Amino acid sequence: MAIFLTVVMTVYILVNYYLWLKGRRALAGAGFNTTWYTAVFIVLASTFVLGKFLEHTWTNLLTDILNVTGGFWMGFMLYGFLAWLAADILLLIQKPFHIVPAEALPKLRLWIFTGITSGVILLIIIGFINAISPRTKRYDLVVAKEIASGEPLRIVAVSDIHLGSIIRKRSMRHLSEMISEEKPDLVLFLGDLLDGSIGPVLRGDLLSYLKIPQPRYGIYAITGNHEFMSELGKSIPYIESKGIRVLKDEVVRLENGVQVIGRIDRTALHTHGSRREPLEKLLAETNTAAPIILLDHQPYDLSLLAGTPVDLQMSGHTHDGQMWPLSVITKRMFELSHGYRMFGKTHVIVSSGFGIWGPRMRIGTRPEILSVTLKGSSE
Repeated sequence: MAIFLTVVMTVYILVNYYLWLKGRRALAGAGFNTTWYTAVFIVLASTFVLGKFLEHTWTNLLTDILNVTGGFWMGFMLYGFLAWLAADILLLIQKPFHIVPAEALPKLRLWIFTGITSGVILLIIIGFINAISPRTKRYDLVVAKEIASGEPLRIVAVSDIHLGSIIRKRSMRHLSEMISEEKPDLVLFLGDLLDGSIGPVLRGDLLSYLKIPQPRYGIYAITGNHEFMSELGKSIPYIESKGIRVLKDEVVRLENGVQVIGRIDRTALHTHGSRREPLEKLLAETNTAAPIILLDHQPYDLSLLAGTPVDLQMSGHTHDGQMWPLSVITKRMFELSHGYRMFGKTHVIVSSGFGIWGPRMRIGTRPEILSVTLKGSSE
């Protein structure tokens, strides 16, 4: 973890230094005093790190503001870096040909600085509007087993809410409306219900704003990697105090015969004092003739499902990359980073998630909840 944080902080500092240098050179070359620019830049570049550091011990409105501002700054860093890198490459390519006269470069750099800054701010606004506009993605699936009740099972599944400093009361009210509209028999939370610290959640009792009619077969959740960051000893009891049962490598048999397996997140494999049971052991506790739904936050080892009696796996974690071009990376990291695919006879759905991590913006991806109608072979 120490090595990971060191790498992340090094990259964070270097990208910020690069952006500061580009802006300072453009402004200084045009004759502007850069003192105020440097001061504002340092404040903005510090917000995310400061907000994350403080919220673990001193959570209040200020830390919320720091986290929200810092999140947008991370978006600015990503697209500002890509834009300036492209501009520098173009300036380097033209240099041997003297397409841009040397005396015109200071003015051109100022125009580039203005254009990039304005363009990225516009992109952040668009990404923010997209991030607060979740959709309901519906699937009609048929499994090769019978559901004992003879009726389709209506499921709503939600992943990656990241409830905390950024995703708060208004989002939970909106989510409540979206879930209620689907009239589900079963509601499932696929991990990362909470964000990196439970402090902001407890301060506002944010999960109390999830108000939905009690589903016929209950409400279940699994842990994600962020629940481990949120102190499992506090986060799980808090979630369960709201009527949501957290499955920790457990099998639940619903009244209609459908079985739900909830796995502890694979973060447990690298966490002292935690463990994650092999899937084979959990499947041994099931009736393989009845439908089996597997909940696993991170969508790894999906090809292995082809040799199991699992009928449906639902996952999250990837956010579908959240912002292009990160979505390109997640598509290479995972067999299925978003959407639906069959692995043998197993249906697999990976959600892009309802919330976000870091910047409250999405570029090239959409926030969503899943509405799944599961039918047996005899229906």
